[in-house]
Amino acid sequence: MNATRTALLLAAMTGLFVAIGWMIGGEGGMVTAFLVALAMNAFAYWNSDRMVLSMYGAREVDARSAPGLYSMVGRLAGRAGLPMPRVFVIDSPQPNAFATGRDPEHASVAATTGLLELLSAEELEGVMAHELAHVRNRDTLIMTITATIAGAIGMIAQFGMIFGASRRNDGEGGGAPLGVVGTLLVMLVAPLAAMLVQMAISRTREYAADSGGAAICGNPLWLASALARLEQGAHAIPNHRAEANPATAHLFIVNPLSGRGMDSLFSTHPAMENRIDALRRMAAAGAPPPPPPRRGFGRRRGPWG
Repeated sequence: MNATRTALLLAAMTGLFVAIGWMIGGEGGMVTAFLVALAMNAFAYWNSDRMVLSMYGAREVDARSAPGLYSMVGRLAGRAGLPMPRVFVIDSPQPNAFATGRDPEHASVAATTGLLELLSAEELEGVMAHELAHVRNRDTLIMTITATIAGAIGMIAQFGMIFGASRRNDGEGGGAPLGVVGTLLVMLVAPLAAMLVQMAISRTREYAADSGGAAICGNPLWLASALARLEQGAHAIPNHRAEANPATAHLFIVNPLSGRGMDSLFSTHPAMENRIDALRRMAAAGAPPPPPPRRGFGRRRGPWG
């Protein structure tokens, strides 16, 4: 269901791009904007992992510097059928985590020190499994495609007045004559519509990663418990680097900027209650209850050194 919804949302965004491009820029303007947006996002696709990790001051760890965390990620990656990703730790008191990388062979997972200190071993396993599910689902690729189309729509909207004026003066274009008012309306509405679809895709991928992560770690309630605690931590502890770079908020397992009480059109993450309820339903449908949690996994600072 999540895959179908993602495909439909991508199709809707593509259709929006074609329609808006034709109305404002004609065929020439539509192709030009798409090529520029494609080049920008291709650069981001190949370099975004290094950029994001550097932005958050992430430091890579290995089996010697963080034996517990590293071996946990390796074990989960084996269960998921993935190659071992690079593992990073971010010095931030806010409990959070994210995955990045253009494909499973070039993936990285990152956890904050706040996450490692807060969660039990089982909860941490659920979070890392969630991030590996993003890797397995190739969500970075999906979001890059989405960003490419959204960026192209935004560029067409910005170029709308120029293209529109040129077509009206030359009597050419092959696009629908919108007039000044119509062009201005499209310039305002098109980027907003693209942003809403982009955020809807992001929320859909979070649900898919929750489901996939629960399957990888073997117990949905571990992840459900972790999400409840992470939501509280994100509310209480600010992430100043995320506040300075809000465009990266969708990468994290919980919103590093602010929590929301309900699914919002402008939220990159689903409502936490909905995510937890979905995981509890998975557990009730057949997953065994978790053993008693081993508290203090992160507090001993053993898993990452």
